[in-house]
Amino acid sequence: MNISLDPTMTIKQITSTQNALIKQIVLLKEKSRERKKSGTFIIEGIREMELAIKGNYLIETILFNPELIAETQIPKTTSHEVNLIEINKDVYQKIAYRETTEGVVAIAKNKTNLIEDLTFNNENPLILVAEAPEKPGNIGAILRTADAANVDAVIIANPKTDLYNPNIVRSSVGCVFTNQIATGSTQEIIGFLKDKNINIYAAILQESVAYHTQDFTKPTAIVVGTEATGLSQEWRDHATQNIIIPMQGAIDSMNVSVAAGILVFEAKRQRNFK
Repeated sequence: MNISLDPTMTIKQITSTQNALIKQIVLLKEKSRERKKSGTFIIEGIREMELAIKGNYLIETILFNPELIAETQIPKTTSHEVNLIEINKDVYQKIAYRETTEGVVAIAKNKTNLIEDLTFNNENPLILVAEAPEKPGNIGAILRTADAANVDAVIIANPKTDLYNPNIVRSSVGCVFTNQIATGSTQEIIGFLKDKNINIYAAILQESVAYHTQDFTKPTAIVVGTEATGLSQEWRDHATQNIIIPMQGAIDSMNVSVAAGILVFEAKRQRNFK
């Protein structure tokens, strides 16, 4: 895919860190409120931008430092014209948030991520639900797991941070763009799953059976909570079955992304990795 650029168009340049657009990008990088207010967020890195384009995210502006990346290396899209801006090293360092750098940052439009917009391409969807994850690193790892397993959707219940936090984009290695994602309250999500006749398997210590004894080949939602607080009572009340990963060491819990990986890939194994 190629950027829709007029060959006669002059590429804009920004050389001052006090430029209004640069200040706006800094706010997008640092403030969830600003991302929500503007409906935009920033993407840094070639692979992340390529995945965003593949995921049909609208890229509005691309800023690049020619000392670090050539114009011909910039990920491209033919769906619309993109504002292309050349920036110097000082400006780039002001807006970049990664330690390893590739010289390119983009401004993109958020998606709504509404639960009612979820669509499934098969009769037996596999959904991963995470309730109230707080750490961007954990959310990113969950999204990487979901991408690796090619689940049908990821739903974040009672989110503690917005999906377009730069640390989620970074830690997910762009998988925030490759997964079908929705957010909502626990009550909304339980209602959605029940309306769709999707079995709910809640990873909870109490009143649980070993995860591998369950049949995940039918429409399935695997629900995980935080290591600190676990899942809320509502999931216990509405689960088709509470499940547990038998622990053989001295502790009784593991990182949420690790637990999600074990449970999701058991479901994939039962489905012959289809």
